[in-house]
Amino acid sequence: MRVTTKGQVTIPKQIRDHLGIGPGSEVEFVATDEGARLVAINENLSEEEASRKFREVLDKMEGTLDLCGMTTDEYMEWLRGPRENLDVG
Repeated sequence: MRVTTKGQVTIPKQIRDHLGIGPGSEVEFVATDEGARLVAINENLSEEEASRKFREVLDKMEGTLDLCGMTTDEYMEWLRGPRENLDVG
């Protein structure tokens, strides 16, 4: 893709369809270490549609984290490091 003299780019149809981007949709470009990321702003989703999309994301993530047999508490301690007693007496 090339950027026009006005700073415009054409988002490929496959990407527009995948992200639900149509005329009047808002998008945002977010700088990353790798370059930039296109984010579709879906403010007008119904609660049902937003819930469905969120469930799809969660379903894709299911089973992707292997705790190697640790309990949740053991994993949190491993992740955060040992915690000192926080009691304020």
